[in-house]
Amino acid sequence: MDSGNTAFLLIASALVLLMTPGLAFFYGGLVKAKSVISMMMMSFGAIGLIGVLWALYGYAISFAGAGGPGFSGVDGFLGINMGNVGLTAAYDQAVNGVDNGLPYPDLAFVAFQATFAIITVALISGAIADRAKFGAWMIFAGIWSTVVYFPVASWVFNFTLGENENAADFSAATFSDGGWLTYGLQNVFGVGALDFAGGTAVHINAGAAALALALVLGKRVGFAKGISVPHNPPFVLLGAGLLWFGWFGFNAGSELAADGFAAVAFVNTLIAPAAALLAWLVVEKIKDGKPTSVGAASGAVAGLVAITPACAFLTPGWALVLGAIAGVVCALAIDLKFKLGFDDSLDVVGIHLVGGLIGTLFLGIFATGAGFIYSGSGVQLLVQAIAAFSVLIFSFVGAYVIGFILEKTMGFRIKSEDEIAGIDTVVHGEEGYVFTDAKA
Repeated sequence: MDSGNTAFLLIASALVLLMTPGLAFFYGGLVKAKSVISMMMMSFGAIGLIGVLWALYGYAISFAGAGGPGFSGVDGFLGINMGNVGLTAAYDQAVNGVDNGLPYPDLAFVAFQATFAIITVALISGAIADRAKFGAWMIFAGIWSTVVYFPVASWVFNFTLGENENAADFSAATFSDGGWLTYGLQNVFGVGALDFAGGTAVHINAGAAALALALVLGKRVGFAKGISVPHNPPFVLLGAGLLWFGWFGFNAGSELAADGFAAVAFVNTLIAPAAALLAWLVVEKIKDGKPTSVGAASGAVAGLVAITPACAFLTPGWALVLGAIAGVVCALAIDLKFKLGFDDSLDVVGIHLVGGLIGTLFLGIFATGAGFIYSGSGVQLLVQAIAAFSVLIFSFVGAYVIGFILEKTMGFRIKSEDEIAGIDTVVHGEEGYVFTDAKA
């Protein structure tokens, strides 16, 4: 067990957790002033709920049978056998010198993946800003994470060591089995889907669910282009900055070791969003005549989304190209909601679903050593498309069914009059900004 890699993974976990408060600021700044508490609470609610569910059974579902001795989710549904996920292994390593065969304690990986589950759920909330009941959102988040996210995480992130392997030299280890998208497809096509840090499991997954919920809840009162303007652009920039900062843990941390692949992922996580930011501003200048601060923040996030699956599989040159493409396409895609008639309040579909698709499919052409331009084969692109659209369809259907049932039973959307009056005071009894002291 390597103390440096352990520290690396624990720090990466903290960085990814910071992304969810960052998302709360990003989303909070984009909504109306009387919706900011509601918007931010959906992110913080996800931290509490998904953090608990992950400990109870989320890890058990997502990583059942993973990794061999000492690194194993629990086969089954309920409960984590703490001896299997690290407490016994940590005790044996500390007291008896027994190594779990990996360069970090098992519980470090449990914590790292928990932060992924949290941010994925929180991302969905942007599509239903200004009109969702908090209680219904929390129930949706719990059910969706259980029946959609945890299984999809297993499809993408789960792995099992090859027979008789102990992965003592993690960089030289091979993984023979695991999630069907990454390893199962390899048995059929000879190559598995490439998704280094969650373009499918996180962004396509959340984006598809966001589209489903936007359709279930319907349009905001008076929905039209320009219905509302971001009430606090500095919040948006602060949130984007925190997201970008945390994203280094998200992407580089997914190598699970402080090595060359992590360095490549780190550099690409810097430059791809930078290119996307500039590209988005150029599109804004051409379309609207002015580059905006919200556009800069949105462009950076679009680039971060696109580079997530690709961060360790591209040379920096291709990472810049990917970022520029994502910035342009996502800047144009956010207007599709007005043409197609769905109210995705904060452009989760235009940024996360579209950006995730771009990054995932881009690998089929430009992934180092595997993409079409290197191999001359379109198989990798086919596999990337299978992975992307399998997650998209599964997540969309799951979210739509869950959201529809909640809307028809307990009600998911607040009343129109409450939406107009202000969701913060109606749902939470608070205001984001108090300019006078009632007691004075």
